[in-house]
Amino acid sequence: MAHLCVNIDHIATLREARGEAEPDPVQAVGVVERAGSTGVTVHLREDRRHIKERDVRRIRQVVQGRLNLEMAATAEMCEQALTLTPDLCTLVPEKRQELTTEGGLDVAGQSASVMEVVRRLQSADIAVSLFIDPDTAQIEASVDSGAQQVELHTGQYAHAFGTAREDDELKRLERASDEVRRGGLILNAGHGLNYRNVRPVAAIDGMCELNIGHAIVSRAVFSGLERAVAEMVALIDSV
Repeated sequence: MAHLCVNIDHIATLREARGEAEPDPVQAVGVVERAGSTGVTVHLREDRRHIKERDVRRIRQVVQGRLNLEMAATAEMCEQALTLTPDLCTLVPEKRQELTTEGGLDVAGQSASVMEVVRRLQSADIAVSLFIDPDTAQIEASVDSGAQQVELHTGQYAHAFGTAREDDELKRLERASDEVRRGGLILNAGHGLNYRNVRPVAAIDGMCELNIGHAIVSRAVFSGLERAVAEMVALIDSV
């Protein structure tokens, strides 16, 4: 049965929109874990657009489950990870101009540099996952890299959901999942998954963990809005 690990980046995105102290992503850790998340995922981007090093340090202190740090496969970010000591590092591609990660890491095309980052992280007892497209060449390169896990990029499936391409994209994920498991790697998946499209991916044989953030934070804005307004009204009325 697949587990959920909640990405809390967009709590920090909302904070950075005002440049103030709230909402604090650290407060989200206990909330999502009490609700059933196996831990939290945060992406420490090179431009620090949302999550900051201080956030990761504080989250490291309070998280009860697993801390998954998404990061670019660079020497600078490797140094940060070695200092922050997450339980798992997921290596992802990163472009400054993108709004969100647009595709999988090209492990096959940059195998030497990826293998060096994998080696350095694992030497510090940090497990490594590679965020890759559901592609045979990338899966084979991931096996060769020495990483213990992969996270299949589900973006194309998410975009195709509800269209004529949905079944093809799901089958592509299923074939890739078989290849991942045959390669001896732990199977995870994420990107673009939401309350409408998650069940078929969660049902894939051997799926270990799904990383989901934006859809959950988006749902929380509405599911918690009525209570937040009522609490404010009560405070004002109590004067």
